[in-house]
Amino acid sequence: MTTPENESNYPIFRECLSSAIVERTDAQRPPQSAKRRGPKSRRNNSPKIDTEAHESSTTRRTNPEEVAEFIDFIAFETFSSLPTFLQTLSYSAVQHDASLEQYVSAPPRSFLDQIPVSVAESLSVYGIIPDPTDVPDFLYKVVIEYIPAVTKPPPVWATTRTDACEICERDWIPLSYHHLIPRGVHAKVLKKGWHDEWVLNSVAWLCRACHSFVHRMASNEELAREWYTVDRIMERQDVQDWAKWVGRVRWKAR
Repeated sequence: MTTPENESNYPIFRECLSSAIVERTDAQRPPQSAKRRGPKSRRNNSPKIDTEAHESSTTRRTNPEEVAEFIDFIAFETFSSLPTFLQTLSYSAVQHDASLEQYVSAPPRSFLDQIPVSVAESLSVYGIIPDPTDVPDFLYKVVIEYIPAVTKPPPVWATTRTDACEICERDWIPLSYHHLIPRGVHAKVLKKGWHDEWVLNSVAWLCRACHSFVHRMASNEELAREWYTVDRIMERQDVQDWAKWVGRVRWKAR
């Protein structure tokens, strides 16, 4: 039997799964209304108790320790059931075995045939996937994210790598690089003159949960125009609130 603790890819798979579960958990919160500024006199007369009640109802999140323990269980059970070659997949492995290319470009869903029933039941009971029949689709998306994460070549920006996520500051978790100016809008950025060409490939090193959060918070064009440095991103209150919460999500060592 494989032992995920000894597999270098396991932390990456666990983080891909963590990002997906955290996103589902975060989506369960009531939407927060945008704050509007009224006339100064009205702002000064606004009852403080109403503001506090609103913030309490909209920023409440599931206990992060509970989420972390749940993630650890689902990741361990799922990763253990994957084929050994998929557990050890890497850029180097693909270079030495051309037959692996097919799994990188179009991984078959048959990888999920051996997923334990306990995984589907747990995801359903916890409310992550209300309908157990949707679990394969949910896990397949995790596999789709995991495969390119472990098979892509080292980025040219490797020398900029940080020891911790630049948003949540977790230093014990796998990091991915986020293009601060998304590549899909580089041509538009240059045409509009928003930035000089030499800054187009600036990156930030983020954990997958924070990476996904940044892309949910704004479109690629908005990221390029307004949120093109970590300092600017961290000025946002929603990002600060997110960082405080996700920074407490820790799974237990086995």
